[in-house]
Amino acid sequence: MLKELRLDGTQREEVRTGVPTWAWITGAGLLVLALLAAGGWWWWRSAQVPEVQTGSVASRSAGGGNAVLQATGYVTARRSATVSTQITGTLTEVLFEEGDKVTKGQVLARLEDHALRAALEASRASVKSAQANVEALRAQWLQAQSDLRRQEELSASGMTTRQAAEQARTAVNSYAAQLEARRREVEAAVAQSAQTQVNFDYTVVRAPFSGVITAKAAQVGEIVSPLSAGGGFTRTGVGTIVDMDSLEVDVDVNEAYIGQVKADMPAEAVLDAYPDWRIPAHVIAVVPAADRGKATVKVRVALEQKDQRLVPDMGVRVSFLAARAETAAAPPPGVLVPRSAVVTRNDAPAAFVLNGERAELRRLRTGTPVGEQAVVLEGLKAGETVVLSPPETLKSGDEVRVTPAAR
Repeated sequence: MLKELRLDGTQREEVRTGVPTWAWITGAGLLVLALLAAGGWWWWRSAQVPEVQTGSVASRSAGGGNAVLQATGYVTARRSATVSTQITGTLTEVLFEEGDKVTKGQVLARLEDHALRAALEASRASVKSAQANVEALRAQWLQAQSDLRRQEELSASGMTTRQAAEQARTAVNSYAAQLEARRREVEAAVAQSAQTQVNFDYTVVRAPFSGVITAKAAQVGEIVSPLSAGGGFTRTGVGTIVDMDSLEVDVDVNEAYIGQVKADMPAEAVLDAYPDWRIPAHVIAVVPAADRGKATVKVRVALEQKDQRLVPDMGVRVSFLAARAETAAAPPPGVLVPRSAVVTRNDAPAAFVLNGERAELRRLRTGTPVGEQAVVLEGLKAGETVVLSPPETLKSGDEVRVTPAAR
């Protein structure tokens, strides 16, 4: 009877907690299933979010009314240099940071120069020694000339022999030849010193032209070389300088429309970052080469107004004008968007505007397209971001994931 009243381990646990063991096991299993279901839903949800590319809505410039063509491109610098050293050495000073403005000839960095400094001092000492030898031999040559004059006078009066006069003349000629040799040695020493000075000057890195530092490639203590060496441990550049006065625009124009673009043709540029800033411009040249893959031709465009807002590699839209725009002309109505952003929904033009991480459908009233841009009279505002080539399944309010556009 007493044995039957004993409790095993499982029964003790149930008595202590008040919850059966099978209930704990069932709860844990349900928790694992819930976590798996949540992870699966999250993965399925991520797979359902479409990846899209976006573009900017830009205001129409005053010259938009007489624009014959529009194209997009990027701001480029015609004068840009990665500054390096002409000898291999260890950096002891780097005197600039990104964003610093520098002038031509300004010292940017210094290399360790103890060995070259010693060689320069030795070469200068050699020059002084050679010059001293010349002066000593010149004194002997002048003395020999004086002796020759006395011997000639004595020989003329019959007080000495002709042989003595000839020996004096030979001494003068000998000293003159030695003096000429010593002068050539001085010239050689001076040339050697100049070469040593050039090598010493290579330890100082200077700006080749005035501009702005856009990249700092090396730090104090690193080895810099004009050639790639050291298995990746040697830097080949100190920094990059861009001449901001050389900024211009490179645009790719569809080869079907390139015949409309001519050199010196007036144009107007609008930066993607500053859609309300209209920059007067003109065509520099049409590059005589086509891109077979993109079926485009590069056109160089000069910007007639520049300030600190211009940065290399900025996106820009260029309108090629039939005539230069008047400064007092009012901008035409509407805004410009890439044609791929305008789609048809419910038999009407529309576009998806990016609102956070979701796409919002807008009905549009459009005008006559300008080149590769669509003119939107109602429905969009300058500065908004639109979805390019939205998929057919995209609906208003759907979440999207933006991918960077390939340049």
